[in-house]
Amino acid sequence: MTTASSEGERERVGVGVGVGVGPGASAGPGRGSARRPLIRSLLLGAGATLVAAAGALIAVGCFLGLYVRPTSDDWCAAWKSRDLGVLGITSDFYMTQNGRIANAFLSGIVYGDGLTGIKILPTVIVVTFTVGLVLLGCEFVRLLGARPRVMTVMTLTACALAVQALVYYAGTRSYQVLLWAPATISHTIPSVVGVWALLLAIRTVRQPRAGIRAGGFAAAFLIAFALGTLSEPFALVSGLLAVGAGLLALPRLGLARTWHTFTWCVLWCAGLVCGLIVLYTSPGARWRRAQQPDRESMLSPSELGETFRDWLHMWDSVTGQWAYLGAAAVGVLLGLGTGLRTPALAAWRRHRAVSRPMLVAVLLLPVPVVVLGSFAVVLGLRSGYGPSGWTYARTWTNYLVPMELALCVYGALLGEWAGRNLARRRNGLVVPAAVVAAGGLTLAALAALVPNVQQLTTATVTRAVAWDAQNSRIRSGAARGATDVGYRPLYIGSLAEPFFTSDYERDWVAGCLSKWYGVTRIHRL
Repeated sequence: MTTASSEGERERVGVGVGVGVGPGASAGPGRGSARRPLIRSLLLGAGATLVAAAGALIAVGCFLGLYVRPTSDDWCAAWKSRDLGVLGITSDFYMTQNGRIANAFLSGIVYGDGLTGIKILPTVIVVTFTVGLVLLGCEFVRLLGARPRVMTVMTLTACALAVQALVYYAGTRSYQVLLWAPATISHTIPSVVGVWALLLAIRTVRQPRAGIRAGGFAAAFLIAFALGTLSEPFALVSGLLAVGAGLLALPRLGLARTWHTFTWCVLWCAGLVCGLIVLYTSPGARWRRAQQPDRESMLSPSELGETFRDWLHMWDSVTGQWAYLGAAAVGVLLGLGTGLRTPALAAWRRHRAVSRPMLVAVLLLPVPVVVLGSFAVVLGLRSGYGPSGWTYARTWTNYLVPMELALCVYGALLGEWAGRNLARRRNGLVVPAAVVAAGGLTLAALAALVPNVQQLTTATVTRAVAWDAQNSRIRSGAARGATDVGYRPLYIGSLAEPFFTSDYERDWVAGCLSKWYGVTRIHRL
């Protein structure tokens, strides 16, 4: 009876501010009906415009994948995948490199067919990430009591594409984040897997059949184990999120009725820990640590102080890029357009018996995850790469993705609150103005990325042309029996090329390049 009344009340007040109707609206039915076509048209227009704008930027990245050519770690992964196979390179990583067996396995797949894999990998990442984010957004919309209609799905697509455009292009290492396979395997793909793992978690905890639910729990452990041997930074960030979510999901706190969510989080953390143990104790990881000079413990006061300063430098770089706020702006548009109403949120809270402090804790959970996760990333970078480790911006993706998604969610909640309150005003143009402002700010954030995309395009295409010509020359020389060929370094994305050191014996890039071409040695042209 109560449910029917709630549904009836929701139907009477309308499904959202997107049609200009809300409780307490004083404009009257006639004016509300008159505003509907305008607001709906603006929402559709804004959504379509942002999908086109963000989609165009993303499409450029996918197209540039065709112009990706090997550099730095590519050379080593390419020849090992070709000569050793998938299992061979996996064994090599475990025994002699770094212990990242899942990382090596994916590298073997990507490089298994020559250079084809690195060319299509950006498109594969974009498509799977976009679909996963849209599906996750639909779950978010349903959670707060609204239906994902056509207009909502369009806005969610705009959110997914805008967030990706900001992650790929707003930072200082765009080439590494999207186009350089070793970095995308280590730091971009884990976020994609994480989004799909969240979808699997939602399905699992809702599953009434114990057998299927057990399969979902087993999948949580296995996926987390693989991620633990794929990317240490992502393992730290996702582990923090799982710990926070698991604690909040304790049934006695009222947020969850069963132990399903808590169990999922425990198994996820267990998988991460097991994966990290396998990685850390591997012969390859021990060899890698042995190459580092002796230094103080990373948990010593002096090292923690230096890490904190590096962490501040990193955040100074991130906060200096205002375009990241575009994620919040497109979230506001989502909140205005989906009709997420406080009565629905309040009904959900009453249905779940969730206290206000618990609701606040849920909403604030991303903050400590991003703050502590980013510090953990810097701590790991300083341990592995020394004082300059924090500048390896490709690793920032591991916390920038949750940061951008959190900004989008906060923007959606702000948009719902603002739209509901603006709809009560007598001025019928307030809500349309809010839609235009949110869409305009998002578009401005995307426009700020255009210079970076232009530079990335020029650098990638120019290098591809020069690389193809040099590749043809080297292969011709090797085919004639040459054992020492000339190579001109072709730098891109702040990555290493042959002759990065004056000591040829320590020039691992040159050594891997020589093995790729089947020659004994290379010299600088």
